[in-house]
Amino acid sequence: MWYSYLICGRLLHGATLLFVLESYLYWLPLERAIRAENNLLIAIWTGYFLFSFVHIFLVSADAWSRFQNYKRAKDQLYEYGFKERIINQYIGSKCQRIAVETAAKELGYEEQTRAHFKKKGYKWYHYIPDFMIQDPWFPFKKYFWRRTFLEKHYEPKFNYQELSTQMEVR
Repeated sequence: MWYSYLICGRLLHGATLLFVLESYLYWLPLERAIRAENNLLIAIWTGYFLFSFVHIFLVSADAWSRFQNYKRAKDQLYEYGFKERIINQYIGSKCQRIAVETAAKELGYEEQTRAHFKKKGYKWYHYIPDFMIQDPWFPFKKYFWRRTFLEKHYEPKFNYQELSTQMEVR
């Protein structure tokens, strides 16, 4: 389960590490500005530091939400087989596509999923989520916060580890 969490959120986990590093790099000049008692530099570096520091938590919440997408998608694919309508629920952002692709790969639907992404016009470099292009006011919309950072916990319907060991025994 942890392996799948790391794989389906790999871009977001990488971004988290970058924001941790960036926060540290902004903390160093902020600390110097505090020692020098330079209020202008304190204000500037505090802004940079807080921007990076807050993003650590936002990106972590996004990764957790994508893991919920992964678990839901895996259950749906396991229960109903490969269906484009299932994949389409998770096609709006690169991170969601990675989450559903991870679930599809684990169930043997990776090629079909990638073909569907290609058919829909998504390429490897399409990182900006569709909603950001369609609605420039997205930061002020409830759906953005709920779907990006506050996805409800999803408890998987199936125990895939147990199912895989049962398949090995047969």
